[in-house]
Amino acid sequence: MHPPLTLHKHPMCAEIIEEFQKCHLDHPIGKFLGECTDLKIKLDRCFRQEKALKRKANFEQSKKMKERLDALRKENAL
Repeated sequence: MHPPLTLHKHPMCAEIIEEFQKCHLDHPIGKFLGECTDLKIKLDRCFRQEKALKRKANFEQSKKMKERLDALRKENAL
């Protein structure tokens, strides 16, 4: 299962999302028989990469926030 296929939430994967949605429109019955499976696999990989980048950015942001908080605690302890 994939997240909602909204283009504005997944700019990195927008091209693959459009291809996947077009495949579903072009093959209304074939989509159930594996016609769009290759695109689905590409889409899943793209979502994983996108999530890894977001996770890394969030981790970096949390490290900065923790350092700032530690500095404030040291300041107030003195």
